[in-house]
Amino acid sequence: MRKSVLIKMVGVLSLVVSMVVGCSTPNETTGNSGEEKIRVTTTIAQIKDVVENVGGDLVAVDSLMGPGVDPHLYNASQGDIQKLSNADIILYNGLHLEGKMGEIFEKMAKDKPTVAVGESVPKEMLLSDEQNPKYHDPHIWFDIDLWIYTVETIEEELSKLSPDHKSTFKENADAYIEQLKVMKEYAEEQIELIPSDARVLVTAHDAFRYFGNAYGLEVRGLQGLSTDSEYGLKDVQDLVKLLVDKKIKAVFIETSISDRSIQAIVEGAASKGHTVTIGGELFSDAMGDEGTEEGTYLGMYKHNIDTIVSALK
Repeated sequence: MRKSVLIKMVGVLSLVVSMVVGCSTPNETTGNSGEEKIRVTTTIAQIKDVVENVGGDLVAVDSLMGPGVDPHLYNASQGDIQKLSNADIILYNGLHLEGKMGEIFEKMAKDKPTVAVGESVPKEMLLSDEQNPKYHDPHIWFDIDLWIYTVETIEEELSKLSPDHKSTFKENADAYIEQLKVMKEYAEEQIELIPSDARVLVTAHDAFRYFGNAYGLEVRGLQGLSTDSEYGLKDVQDLVKLLVDKKIKAVFIETSISDRSIQAIVEGAASKGHTVTIGGELFSDAMGDEGTEEGTYLGMYKHNIDTIVSALK
């Protein structure tokens, strides 16, 4: 089984890389047939990646938030407003991820489809914010089963805008979902390499609860679901105690957040006589640079799995 999944993973990632490097079109607004593309503006790159996989040559996609950008604190620029205005459809995560853009989405929704793809996930499958139970955890892309709902929603929305290409969108979506399922198999297999008592994932903010639920890891973030939340000395002390008591050897920084808070935990553990290393950098709210493997959803996901497993096993 392990060899089979690894072979599948090689095939999936080879396809991803070839799409990143080789996917070119005559221009930004027309496809190979010369017909006008659907203009899509997304907030986060994870959604852009889905649109590109489902829409292929029939879409032209802009993402407002690039590598290293924190969507919780993001304020739209004038250029962003222009991109939103020019779009045929706007796709955002919702669930309060883009916390400072709610009013903009309300205004745009009066003129064009403006869809919170994350809100297509059934409510009973969403995790509540422990600090504010009336809100849900927005980081749904870390559970592949939940992320598939967004793929299906995007397929439906593109089909509404271009009914003549409905079968193409469906075929593309089905193929992409199969790739996602292969990635889930790979993740399950790799996490098994971590000793059960070492399956503790400590990061700067609480973005990985869906990931933890999916693969059986205890997840602790110094800050809450949003990087807008505050943390104090007691939060640091509690995490240090957890690391010392469970003899956890690594914690992780995030590409979109300062590593200062995690350094405080490392230093706190050292003061207790326990050595904790920085296990690596994870992609949480943002993906990698465009044109790289980590700039795709599948590549980002595999990077996180491999980094976590390498540091904790």
